[in-house]
Amino acid sequence: MLKVTVLVSGGGTNLQAILDAIDRKEIQNAEISAVISNNPGAYALERARLKGIPALCISPKEYETREAFHEALLKALRDSGADLVVLAGCLVVIPESIIREYKGRMINIHPSLIPSFCGTGYYGLKVHEEALKRGVKVTGATVHFVDEGTDTGPILLQKAVEVHEGDTPEVLQRRVMEEAEWVLLPRAIDMIARRNDK
Repeated sequence: MLKVTVLVSGGGTNLQAILDAIDRKEIQNAEISAVISNNPGAYALERARLKGIPALCISPKEYETREAFHEALLKALRDSGADLVVLAGCLVVIPESIIREYKGRMINIHPSLIPSFCGTGYYGLKVHEEALKRGVKVTGATVHFVDEGTDTGPILLQKAVEVHEGDTPEVLQRRVMEEAEWVLLPRAIDMIARRNDK
């Protein structure tokens, strides 16, 4: 059974998509062992608690240095027994020490078709604002392995989503979530779990 630890910062809609996919048996041979957030107010923590999943908040504000925060985060990941770390709307920059430890075992979901609209500064609504500003007709989402760069790791899955006339960043964000993110992330976890099961 693949142990998955999910890192989140906000509402946890991607986490919910994973939980639902596990319930529907669309993800086989995997379980969520912990949910960790840097934000004490993240609704994602409540989603985890409702499912009886250990939910931890490790906020950088509680530590004197960034290094101390990184050490606490790494300890929590180790304690969770994570075989796979999933960044699902996690707004913390993951330090190299953690990336090294989980090389090839950490994935991220990004709300564009990488290499478009990615890298430093491209997160949340900003991605969709830039896509609309550029006038693209197709956007989407990408699941990729995490490496030392920002959105530069090997791509695992991508799904295209059409941009409609009159889309606002908020409307486009919602469509990308519903049509791509919530589909891709569970599929990626299932793929990795099946690979590990062999």
